Amino acid sequence: MSPPMSPPKSLQTRLVHSDYTAPDGFAAFPSAIHHASTVLFKNVEAMRARNWQDKSAYTYGLHGTPTSFTLEARLAEIEGGAYCVLAPSGLAAITLVDLALLKSGDDVLLPDNVYNPNRELGNWLQRDFGISARYYDPMIGAQIAGLLLPNTRLVWTEAPGSVTMEVPDIPAICAAAHAAGAVVAIDNTWSGGIAFDAFGHGVDIVMQALTKYQSGGSDVLMGAVITRDVVLHRRIEAAHMRLGFGIGMDDAFLVMRGLPSLKLRFEAHDAGARAVATWMKGRPEIASMLHPAFADCPGHENWKRDFTGAGGLFSVVFDARYTEAQTDRFIDSLALFKIGFSWGGANSLCVPYRVQAMRANWRGAGQLVRFNIGLEDPQDLIADIAQAFASLE
Repeated sequence: MSPPMSPPKSLQTRLVHSDYTAPDGFAAFPSAIHHASTVLFKNVEAMRARNWQDKSAYTYGLHGTPTSFTLEARLAEIEGGAYCVLAPSGLAAITLVDLALLKSGDDVLLPDNVYNPNRELGNWLQRDFGISARYYDPMIGAQIAGLLLPNTRLVWTEAPGSVTMEVPDIPAICAAAHAAGAVVAIDNTWSGGIAFDAFGHGVDIVMQALTKYQSGGSDVLMGAVITRDVVLHRRIEAAHMRLGFGIGMDDAFLVMRGLPSLKLRFEAHDAGARAVATWMKGRPEIASMLHPAFADCPGHENWKRDFTGAGGLFSVVFDARYTEAQTDRFIDSLALFKIGFSWGGANSLCVPYRVQAMRANWRGAGQLVRFNIGLEDPQDLIADIAQAFASLE
């Protein structure tokens, strides 16, 4: 028996409701991009039966589509985690962790070399939300036990610090924090999530700025929070929903597109950075090399024990005889290096930092400059730095 004929539709209705359905059976390597704010349900019973926390079904675009679910699963797998939520940026992911775990009267510890927007967030939580935020020496190791209070709920770590590059003893910090009942979170962006096994070294929550190596294109803002513990995940997931954090599915696709080449790119950044850093270390203009793979970088032994790679980011401290104006002129004289706050992309970057203003206990006397080594030929980058050194005189 033929199905009943539907009444003819006007042009306007046909513009909204099409009778066409694409045939099944299409397959391709890329994941499909599923855009949605509204998610459709088969019937009322199906709508009422769905739970936004249940990843086996879809409820609303803010809680995910097949595109974002796929990216979450892949990121969790790469990090060795079980659960993942996506945020609009790395800083949004950090904020998500704080607001999921902290309330008025709680205490959070942050390393003194922490990513500066994380520091600003900690100061804001302390000033306006009644959450005490205290800062510790990133090289404190097991002695952090002496700083933990009964109300310390969260300890942030960063390995290494993204400007001054100290590599902390993460296992020792985790052991002390766990003994006091605190949760440990790490900003694992420097390692791209592949050169440091955060969960294997005791961390509870991994934050990644997918803006960097996972994307690799300097064109996406996104963050991820990855966990193994379902109770922690539920708290983070609930905060994620209440904050209304969402990501664009085109951006999710761009991050997924970068994942197959992540390891190859990371290793190429690493090799290039070591070549450039080795050459720079021998130059008289440079007082110290802050690269975790080099023996004189604070925490090098921790890096050697715990890490499998180093990526493309390092800093140098210029000889104290050079003023800020001179090192600024050096940066402006570079041709291949561009000035910008990021890393993990194909293009090399260079940024000066006023570390003395950021950290009261910073002991370096010279000007600090951070380099991101991209995917250019390292010898060309070395030649560019060499010609810029001439501008210092």
